[in-house]
Amino acid sequence: MKLHFFGTCSGTEPMPGRHHTSFAFETKGKLYIFDAGENCSYNAHIMGVDLLSCRAVFISHSHMDHIGGLGNLFWNIRKLNVYYSRKMNDVDLYLPEPEVWEHLEEILRHTEGSFSKEWEIYPHRINDGVIFDGDITVRALHNNHLGKTDGHCLSFGFLIECEGKRVVYTGDTNGPDDFKPLMPCDILICETGHHRARDIAEAVNGMTDKIIYNHHGLAMLSDMEGELALAREVFDGEIFSANDMDTFDFQ
Repeated sequence: MKLHFFGTCSGTEPMPGRHHTSFAFETKGKLYIFDAGENCSYNAHIMGVDLLSCRAVFISHSHMDHIGGLGNLFWNIRKLNVYYSRKMNDVDLYLPEPEVWEHLEEILRHTEGSFSKEWEIYPHRINDGVIFDGDITVRALHNNHLGKTDGHCLSFGFLIECEGKRVVYTGDTNGPDDFKPLMPCDILICETGHHRARDIAEAVNGMTDKIIYNHHGLAMLSDMEGELALAREVFDGEIFSANDMDTFDFQ
């Protein structure tokens, strides 16, 4: 199982060398993308990640730093599919607000080739519970980062089970109480855009073996090593900070 980070910044002002949040699991020849911040498909392609192996995309919520690259992601997949003349599987798209994709798809129809393609994108509304079960299993849990619209929750975290490992992705949260019900896990992918690294580490100590911080906020970006040092003081496992175009290989 490989874990690729395409973007690791929160919705701050533009930061040199960092783009908005996006990462993917690569397993058994397939790619599963979580969030689609700006430039995610560009960085993926430059890294040598095979975007044509994309099987599903999961969007935690519809803020721009999590969906700003979604239209371009599918536009680039279409472009690569035409260029390489490879058979492309259909892609499932999971998001709290499927109407967001309807609007993006309408924009894409006004671009090159009217976005015509021989494969389909199937949007699904995210609700609590298992939303995908294949080479990976994905369980969604709503959080309190956003509220509801028409009774539908607008923000989610995920438990991903892949190659015998349990990985929790927090999404954007109000704090550990939002994602602790998905734990324990082997790896926690946690945002620092709204919380300090030390506070998260202290709250989940003993519930995970590894923390990978992403979606970095200003405190983290201004003193990465200092923030990591403080977090390691209160956590018994391993702590990493993700950078754009990092790949972690978990055997």
